[in-house]
Amino acid sequence: MPRIRLSAFTARFYARRARLVLAASVALAGLSAGLLATAPTAQAAPPTPPSTATALSMLDVLTVDSEASLSGYDRDLFPHWISQGDSCNTREVVLQRDGHNVTTDAECRATGGRWYSQYDGVTLYDSSDVDIDHVVPLAEAWRSGAHSWSSSKRRSFANNLGAAQLIAVSASSNRSKGDRDPSEWLPRSSYRCLYARSWVWVKYNYSMKIDPAEKSALRSILNGC
Repeated sequence: MPRIRLSAFTARFYARRARLVLAASVALAGLSAGLLATAPTAQAAPPTPPSTATALSMLDVLTVDSEASLSGYDRDLFPHWISQGDSCNTREVVLQRDGHNVTTDAECRATGGRWYSQYDGVTLYDSSDVDIDHVVPLAEAWRSGAHSWSSSKRRSFANNLGAAQLIAVSASSNRSKGDRDPSEWLPRSSYRCLYARSWVWVKYNYSMKIDPAEKSALRSILNGC
């Protein structure tokens, strides 16, 4: 088959049309991405707490004392969920961080995705079935010293993304836990070591008290990790 030689003008014409097609494709891809934002899935978990050995050392530093009463406690004294920028609040950030293939709308609300609840081993496909749990519950924090904190410190505690204090779990497991400490409630056995390390890390970071039964339960878990 003979080769067809294009004139310089014709060659420039086809080259220009190819560039226009490529530009349109890129613009369309950008528009599609803007209409349906996909959250990063690299971490898909809370920050990793210190090692078992470090957690045991932290546990030994915590002040052991009986818990204070819940007198005066109100969840509203721990302002949450606060804005984290880009139209997202703390709950929405954790949903994106802990989920897989999470999609969001223009208001940062999760419209799709998958979440694995470490507390009970359940996979969830609707964000309305997902709770963001405070590993150390707000009421537990109140009894352990937060009753004397400033409002800004309680706000920081309730929205702390830098420690293993917030985790996306099934609503049913979160309700089961309530405000109980590790001497009264624990997640499934395969997650207990990480849970105990996270609990101690948070209490240590905020210099909270720990009661004797709570310390005994945590030490027992960590010694078996």
